[in-house]
Amino acid sequence: MIQRKTTGSMVCPGCGRLISVNAQECIHCGRKNPGLWGYSPAIKKLLGGAPGVITLLTGACIILYVISILLDVSALLQPRGLFGLLAPDDQALYRMGMTGRYMIAQGKWWTLITAIYLHGGVLHILFNVLWLRQLGYMVQELFGSSRTFLLFTLTGVAGFVASTLLSPYPTIGASGSIFGLLGALVYYGRKRGGQFGTAIYRQVGSWALVMFLFGFMMPAVNNLAHAGGFIGGYLFAGLLGYQERSRETAGHRFMAMIALGVTIGSFLLSFLGK
Repeated sequence: MIQRKTTGSMVCPGCGRLISVNAQECIHCGRKNPGLWGYSPAIKKLLGGAPGVITLLTGACIILYVISILLDVSALLQPRGLFGLLAPDDQALYRMGMTGRYMIAQGKWWTLITAIYLHGGVLHILFNVLWLRQLGYMVQELFGSSRTFLLFTLTGVAGFVASTLLSPYPTIGASGSIFGLLGALVYYGRKRGGQFGTAIYRQVGSWALVMFLFGFMMPAVNNLAHAGGFIGGYLFAGLLGYQERSRETAGHRFMAMIALGVTIGSFLLSFLGK
């Protein structure tokens, strides 16, 4: 439960100085309603700090993968090859929110979000979780926790929109979001410049190239979602900004909470069979 703080002080997200949590306007920088009606400290605590948002995302992916298996345990006994090892049943994935042209045509827009957290086998989720942790902490350090969650969500949706428009096949997985994080880091490296920015750009750029090539060599990989997520990550990073240019604000945290609420609501819609 998110508790509202009605007394005491907090750090203004605009200028970093202490103000009353109930201030209508920061007396130092003039930011309007910096405390978000007393909810800003709770929102910052929920989405802020390591491990924070990365643990939230990886934990959600793992828990939902286990649930998808438990919906039809008999599917585990069907041999599907190495990349289908411990794969959930297709019907279970459909019930939980797999996306694609058919689902969108039925009006199930929320599957563009739920499908981000679903995976089709143990190797699928293993690779995605490892890359999420590898990239996620870098993005969190450079962009902030709330912007990291926004980037993960928005780029995952962008990837699935691209694949839905250009491919008729159903799809799942967090790899579109992971490529979105890559795109955000490439943006940061290019804009930051200097020795540090150039090092980030070259390192992450090489990872992106290898991962794109790897995707074309593996079966049943949604390369359209990868491309859409990467492009989305680059563009959304430019819109949201990064820590060195502009510190994370109450507005970013508020948008992240909206994205979290929409994500939870999307799974409720899937579980209720809407």
